[in-house]
Amino acid sequence: MRSRYSAFVFGLTDHLLLTWHPSTRPESVEMEPGAQWLGLEIKDHRLTGADSAEVTFVARFRLAGRAVRQHERSRFVLEGGRWWYVDGDVR
Repeated sequence: MRSRYSAFVFGLTDHLLLTWHPSTRPESVEMEPGAQWLGLEIKDHRLTGADSAEVTFVARFRLAGRAVRQHERSRFVLEGGRWWYVDGDVR
């Protein structure tokens, strides 16, 4: 989760795609031009199965002078010893 947030901060779209589960991975990721990332707060995490988990977080950023909070519950699966991002619900 933190490495994916860092990828947004530094514009590392390749890292985002490499950590995305192949079953849901898009062909490309578009970054918000001019976004200034301000912080990540992990609100909750829990195992949902032997090889699955959810992480609830709030990521804060500023875009065109406006403060934005992205509140998301992300789903991950463990395969081959690695955690993969599957999808998430954004509020």
